[in-house]
Amino acid sequence: MRKIGILGIVGALALILAGCGGGDHHNAVIISLSDQQVDGDIGFTAPATFLISQADATRNVFYGVDSGGTEFRAFLDFPLDGSNGGGVVPLNAVIVSADIEVFVNNLSLSSSTPTLLDLVPFPVTGLTSADFDSAPLLTRSSFDILQSDINNFVRIDVTSLMAEAQRLGLTNLQLRFLLDFVPGAAGLVELDDGAAGRAPLLTVEYRR
Repeated sequence: MRKIGILGIVGALALILAGCGGGDHHNAVIISLSDQQVDGDIGFTAPATFLISQADATRNVFYGVDSGGTEFRAFLDFPLDGSNGGGVVPLNAVIVSADIEVFVNNLSLSSSTPTLLDLVPFPVTGLTSADFDSAPLLTRSSFDILQSDINNFVRIDVTSLMAEAQRLGLTNLQLRFLLDFVPGAAGLVELDDGAAGRAPLLTVEYRR
């Protein structure tokens, strides 16, 4: 069962956990939904055609390659400063762990899609074609989305990306999903970015 369902909320939780061995140090956990008005995807068709879609209009985001050869990359934005009503991660906090949960609406054209996840800045005012292939700040190791993930939540560890965002003093955790072009790579993945019950969710545990 999804954390947000267990807690019975759609915003953020600040939960004080057990102390860390004396003093004033303790761990805290926040959860926060992605900002649908910033989320979106970009499709690229060679030689130079870009199609930009924002999640607040489409209610979903895509990444991978479709049957016509268009490559899609999906973008999710998680504010860390509480600006979307979610939890706040203080800039002096030490990241213990972080993960996101996404709901897979569909996976087509493949039984398994190798996926890369980039920490990459993009404008909160709207995606541009330059964001499709902009240089990432950090990329986590590849993982697979499977046919068995359709109509299910998938948890993805983003601790390394969150720690780097914190080190850089970023106020948003901004992520780009893309197909990992290893031999045999294929598939088009649709992630739900609609109702709060299925929207992308970030959980961060930190020490302060």
